[in-house]
Amino acid sequence: MMRVTIAGVFFYLQANEVEQKMSAVEPEPIHGESVVIGSVAYPVKQVGRIVTGQDPRDFSAGEMVRALGRLGFTCRPRPSSAEPPAFM
Repeated sequence: MMRVTIAGVFFYLQANEVEQKMSAVEPEPIHGESVVIGSVAYPVKQVGRIVTGQDPRDFSAGEMVRALGRLGFTCRPRPSSAEPPAFM
């Protein structure tokens, strides 16, 4: 069990608890940072909302990336919006 702070509120989280809560959840489209739970990638804000019960507007993606990373989950950065132009 690990104590983390999200939006100024303390939570005690366990990796297996996060996995259990997310197991039946359909992932939303990923536009920002994401986290892999099991074999599924979720937006970190979606995971934060479900795991903490907080409004995603109240916490940053960075807070969730740090907390989920400390729990051992693989976090990924925001996807590139476009490929760089090819030069000939």
